[in-house]
This record gives sequence, C-alpha cells and structure tokens, in this order.
Amino acid sequence: MKFFACIKQVPDVYAPFQLKDGDLVLDTDRMMLNAYDASAVEEALVLSEKHGGDVEVVLIGPDKAKETIRKALAMGAAKGHHIHVDDTSGLDSAAFAKILTAFFKTVEFDIIAVGKQSQDTDAGLTGAMLAQDLDLPYAANAVGLEINDNKLEVKRQADTAQEVIALPTPCLVTCSNDMNEPRIPSLKGIMTSKRKPVDVKTLEDLGLNLDDLKTNVAKTSVTGYEPVPERAPGKKFEADPEELVSTLSDLLQNEAKVL
Repeated sequence: MKFFACIKQVPDVYAPFQLKDGDLVLDTDRMMLNAYDASAVEEALVLSEKHGGDVEVVLIGPDKAKETIRKALAMGAAKGHHIHVDDTSGLDSAAFAKILTAFFKTVEFDIIAVGKQSQDTDAGLTGAMLAQDLDLPYAANAVGLEINDNKLEVKRQADTAQEVIALPTPCLVTCSNDMNEPRIPSLKGIMTSKRKPVDVKTLEDLGLNLDDLKTNVAKTSVTGYEPVPERAPGKKFEADPEELVSTLSDLLQNEAKVL
C-alpha cells in the first residue's frame, strides 16, 4: 500500500512569545513537527511495517521547513515532498486544502493520514476539506488504525464513546495525538534521512498562484492578537444557609443570568 502523511512545521508551543502592537512574535528558531502530524506519520509507519508499502510525507512551507521533512524521514518515511511557499501567512485551512488537493492529483496513494489539527491554529479543518475536494471516504479523530481485507478500520473517538468505521481505499483519516507515541529517530535514521529524496515543487508547478489563494480561496484571516482578559475576582459570602441560598439565587438570576 502507498501511505502519505501530510505534515506541518509549527512553532514550539512551549517557546516564549510576545504580543506586540497586535502581532504575535514567536521564536522562529524553535520550530517543530506538529504533534498530531507526528502521530499520523507514526501510524502510517506502523501499518507499512505490518502490511508492507511505503510512507511518503508532504509539507507546505519555506526552506526552513525542510528540517521538519527530514525529521519525518528520520522516523522512517521513504520520501519527502516539499511544496515550497516562502510566506504562508494569509493562507487558511481552505487554501492549504486547495494546495494539497492539487498535489494529490499528481500522485498515486491508498491512504492519506493527516493530523486532526495543527498546534499553531487548532483549526482542525484542512483534513476534512481535503477529503471533500478529493471526494474520498473520510474519518476524523482516529485513535487507532488497522487494515483488514484492503479496508482501513478506523477506531475513532466520538463524544461519548469510541466507534469503528471501515473505509474502502483510497481514503483519508485525521489522527489524534492520543493514538500512539511517535518514535524518536535513531542516529542511524538521522544519518539515513540525509540520503532520502525530497521532491520540491512550487505552487506554479501545481497550477496555483499565491495571490489568488490568499484573495479568492482563503475564507478566514487573522486581524490581530490580544491578551486573554483577566477574570474578575470571585466573591465570598458569609451568612446563614438560608440567606446564602437567597443571595446566590439572586446573583445567578439577575447578575450572571444563568437561571
């Protein structure tokens, strides 16, 4: 089987950051493989080791993002695909899905694994949009994958319980970071990754234009960042039980308006 994992380079969420004049200033030297995507790569590797096949990864981003591609290759992926975009600001989930759709129309695949969301935006929309654009069977929030009779069995976490869905291939699944513990690349894997191929494409190679994606495809934009407002201090009451009940009921009804 041919497995693809879509990956993204994101800021280290534990790195310090600043808000300056409505802009978010990040430590650009502390970038990493999105944790949800790492789980998607790991699960694809586990399935390929068990059932045979190759795992390839695809990433949209600037030159620096090659470091993240090499991380996935060091984990065990056989090949990387780098869709080179110098500046991804202004691209939202719909735009990323459009780019990935154009890419996947140029390759053969059986299973596409995507992280259910990215750590930088937590939007969680690209996978579903990509499945729709490619007209693929799709399951979200997977916590376990298995292959039986050429179908992908997806154990997914629903609101109140887990359910199992069998998807015919080709198909797409978004992966939770609860499904596995991504492997740490070995020294041998790191050295081997430097010799693995990374195919580089531009948006123009895929018949796309960056300005058009930002203007006509992207549906959302960030207008600015603000600190989280401080919560008002709590109130403390001391009285006999009957008086407390009356006071609290009045506050909940007339001030908080939750009754």
